[in-house]
Amino acid sequence: MLHSIWEDVKRQFSYGNKVTQLIIVNVAVFVLINLVMLILYIGNGAELPEIFNTIVRTLSLSSDWKVLITSPWSIITHMFLHTDPFHILWNMLYLYWFGRIVSDFIGNQRIVPIYLLGGLAGGILYLASASFLPGVGLYALGASAGVMAITLAAGAIAPNYEMNLIFIGPVKLKYIVTVLLFLDLIAIPKGGNTGGHVAHIGGALMGWLFIFQLQNGNDLSKPINGFFNWVASLFDRKKRQSKRSKAKVAYKNPNVKRAKTTAAVHVKNSKGNANMDYSSMSHQERVDAILDKIKLTGYDSLSKEEREYLFKASKQD
Repeated sequence: MLHSIWEDVKRQFSYGNKVTQLIIVNVAVFVLINLVMLILYIGNGAELPEIFNTIVRTLSLSSDWKVLITSPWSIITHMFLHTDPFHILWNMLYLYWFGRIVSDFIGNQRIVPIYLLGGLAGGILYLASASFLPGVGLYALGASAGVMAITLAAGAIAPNYEMNLIFIGPVKLKYIVTVLLFLDLIAIPKGGNTGGHVAHIGGALMGWLFIFQLQNGNDLSKPINGFFNWVASLFDRKKRQSKRSKAKVAYKNPNVKRAKTTAAVHVKNSKGNANMDYSSMSHQERVDAILDKIKLTGYDSLSKEEREYLFKASKQD
């Protein structure tokens, strides 16, 4: 069962959209940090040792500048860190609901940049507010600021989009987003999680700014995506060099190569509109050919039969 789950997760991370990938990363970190907590708890005689709190603090964003300087990675790691189940549950639900809307309207490639920029903006406002607002707290963690950026981006790009709410019915997105933002604002003077609510506001402002800039021809996601593409090209270059160095001793399955080549030729010639002849392929070769087709032209290029076959294959794992 665990192997099947692992294969499903790998498949979704490799071929799913950016919203799915962000959810997988957040959930993976949540599972890992809680497994560490469990192991330390059992190994310390049913008592949680201080080292676990040290690990969490090291990954969280500190409002103390001296601590922040010694752990600069926390600027990024804090926005993927959750320890409470309900905290991550609501963040991931919001990310899924509003992330799909943003992806549909302005493109899948802008999801991660909005999330990261929102997390950074929330972290900066949190740090700034620590010097003049009481009850901000020493540490901040969670995806809330990045999720709020995506939430506000959804409201800004599609204010009249309707969502069906339980017990209420269809409600326009502009009203949902306004209520969420208002709840964060009025929660600031009440204390308890002042720093978290301030970070939410920072993320929301970044989400609005991103859409405003995009509508004026300035795409803030380009530098971030450009950096990711550059890093990916480095890994691809190393991978190609490694393959060339092992070319004389490496063994390649000719059937798999034939399936991939056939898929590539088929996509180039038919542009994804015609069905491919899979009759001469084994089950695994057919799955590999369909997955290669997704890599070349995207999931939308698959025919109905290919989508159904891939879905059934995933259920057999």
